[in-house]
Amino acid sequence: MIRKLKFFLKNYLGFSNRESRGFILLLPALLVLYAVPVVYESIIAKRNQIDYEIYLNKMDSLENAGWNRLETQYYLSSSQDTSKTNSRRRNQPQLNKISFDEADSIVLQIVPGIGSATAGRIIKFRDAIGGMHSSEQLLDVYGMSPEVMERVFEYFEFTPGIKAKININTADIQTLAAHPYINYGSAKVIVAYRDQHGPYSVADDLLKVRIFSQEWIDRIKPYLTY
Repeated sequence: MIRKLKFFLKNYLGFSNRESRGFILLLPALLVLYAVPVVYESIIAKRNQIDYEIYLNKMDSLENAGWNRLETQYYLSSSQDTSKTNSRRRNQPQLNKISFDEADSIVLQIVPGIGSATAGRIIKFRDAIGGMHSSEQLLDVYGMSPEVMERVFEYFEFTPGIKAKININTADIQTLAAHPYINYGSAKVIVAYRDQHGPYSVADDLLKVRIFSQEWIDRIKPYLTY
């Protein structure tokens, strides 16, 4: 066996006689070094298995001997801690809500998720629309999400009400186009149709202009007078 190994080392790996003898003498030590970690891991795994079984037995004995009593004490303690936490929360000072209509762009920034740019867009929309009849109209502000809208009205009191309306039969193009729901092109068409066919009696008269949808008319209807 040793002779075959020396032959292999010399002819296939290019070892000299001296190198072959040295390698053969070193080989048992290499095998021992390889085997030690394997044997050690096997011993540790077996010991861990024994420790785990001991742990399971202890847990079973604890449960049988009074685990329910310990569990009850834990839940009683947790309930007391929860009660104390809720009490502290109730005693924390709360911000006074002010009217959404009175808030400026600086104050609006106390709402998480609203920066200076978004606050400016909200104020511009609120002032230009002439009053909001629904809090969900805030979603018409560019960049507004439902989550941020809900937070706004956690901080500010919303009172629905339209304070300014546009007389569709006397308003010029610029006045109509200043409303957030009416763009400049729509304003031109409204005025042109009015000049050609006479004053509007009701908002649904706008349906005679084929480009306007019922949904859009229902949207602007609360802001029009005749």
